[in-house]
Amino acid sequence: MRLPGRIAAAIEVLTDVETRKRPVSEALKAWGLNNRFAGAGDRAAIGNLVYDALRRRSSYAFAMGADTPRALVLAAVLRDWAEAPEALNAAFAEDSHAPEPLTAEEIAGATASLDGADEATQADMPEWLLPSLKRAFGGDLAAEGQAMAGRPSLDLRVNALKATPEKVAKSLSRFSPEPTAYALMGFTMPAGPRDARTPNVTTDEGYQKGWFEVQDQGSQMVSALAGAQPGEQVLDLCAGAGGKTLALASTMGNKGQIFAYDSDRNRLAPIYDRLKRNGVRNAQVRAPHPGALDDLIGKMDRVVVDAPCTGTGTWRRRPDTKWKLTPDLLAQRQADQAAILEEALHYVKPGGTLVYITCSILPEENDDQVAALLAAHPEASSVDIAKAWRSTLVTEMPAGLATSGGGILLTPHRTGTDGFYCHLIRKAA
Repeated sequence: MRLPGRIAAAIEVLTDVETRKRPVSEALKAWGLNNRFAGAGDRAAIGNLVYDALRRRSSYAFAMGADTPRALVLAAVLRDWAEAPEALNAAFAEDSHAPEPLTAEEIAGATASLDGADEATQADMPEWLLPSLKRAFGGDLAAEGQAMAGRPSLDLRVNALKATPEKVAKSLSRFSPEPTAYALMGFTMPAGPRDARTPNVTTDEGYQKGWFEVQDQGSQMVSALAGAQPGEQVLDLCAGAGGKTLALASTMGNKGQIFAYDSDRNRLAPIYDRLKRNGVRNAQVRAPHPGALDDLIGKMDRVVVDAPCTGTGTWRRRPDTKWKLTPDLLAQRQADQAAILEEALHYVKPGGTLVYITCSILPEENDDQVAALLAAHPEASSVDIAKAWRSTLVTEMPAGLATSGGGILLTPHRTGTDGFYCHLIRKAA
């Protein structure tokens, strides 16, 4: 397929997303099944166009004067992929699969200024979230928003139970992996422009043998900040598919015990194969049933809570969720987080640590939740996050990462990672 055909396909996919209210990944998969002539390169390019259009939906709509699938995809091609309008129209004229020619208004949109746009539009973030986002970022809102609207890198964590960074780098040398800036056992492959394809590292021999896992650097960093030590008793209360359980096991050198639990059996299902492939021997999976964790109350050195949240920190990877988020969903997540934090503290032994993590950038899900917990529990107090950074990430913590409430907030703009919040809470001995 040539570019005009790919553009037409991207408009078709985005129209499917809009009309049927389905996730982008499902719409792209359905299009691929219905158009088997399209190669892997075509599917990657179409996916890039759709995701690019959604990441900057607000500013693209402002520039183009419309928020239709056609307007958004054309904006991505003209403003992000840097295609010249005249050349694009010429290509359209020569391709029977091309969309209709660009109109004068669409051509003007290629260079339209955003100077007259409001703050939310310039930051490509939902307008109703502005008060929360200003609390989080202040005057850096536009820069944070634009970084959040960029493409994410592909990050990997070396599994120290089976491999070394040198071994993984050699295995993946064809992809030119680069060491991560902060995570000590990480590699990154920056996203390419236009129709660049993301490396399929899961087919690599090293992945099959458990030498590394795909994990955003931010997730690796907050896993490290948890500070789990060999020989400790650790509860991963919201383990999900086990990404942080695997990272904790690697840090602990398979010594001690990790109890991996999740209230949703479906989320927990992939963890069994992942533990086996990674060579993890110190993790015990606790399936959800009444009283599943009763024997752990008051006995855990560390309880890690990767809480259910709005996922606002992952907007680069799932830009459709940025525009679907509602006040009701945020309120539901806040209620979930408050309940889980209360439960988690029961499992922490005197002198132990509760590690609260979200992939959210919103203060309501982060500092506010911790503040409410600390107000209700005088036996709990915040741990110095800068000190924890020095001991686990072995550098001085960069300025500007600490939140006013005593946690830490990672973002694409600040650390080149997904958005992650982490707060360490000590239970008095």
